[in-house]
Amino acid sequence: MPEDNIKNVTNKNNEQMELEANPIAGATADNQNERLRYDRLEEIVEQMGEAVIATTQTVERLAERIDTLAIVVQDQTDRLQQQGYQVFALSEALEALVENQSDSKSQIKELTEALRSFVIAVKTANQK
Repeated sequence: MPEDNIKNVTNKNNEQMELEANPIAGATADNQNERLRYDRLEEIVEQMGEAVIATTQTVERLAERIDTLAIVVQDQTDRLQQQGYQVFALSEALEALVENQSDSKSQIKELTEALRSFVIAVKTANQK
């Protein structure tokens, strides 16, 4: 009988080591199903983690693109504002030119009248 006890203990130790090495091999059908569900859940969680990482990387790339676009838009806005100032300055210069031309035209008209009067006066003086 002591030999039977030793064999039982040895068998139990062997079974325990086998369970530790491969828990599914010695498990019952319920334990196997539970282990399969656990493995499947583990796969799902891993896939979700990978999806989150991929999404985070995509969002970071999009954020970089948005930053680049914001810089481009700001540059274009600055250029447009500068062009607006230039158009305003040109319109002011054109307005001043038109006013000067109008003044010059009036002065030429006055000068022409003065020259006519002078020519008439000279002709009249020569005829006397």
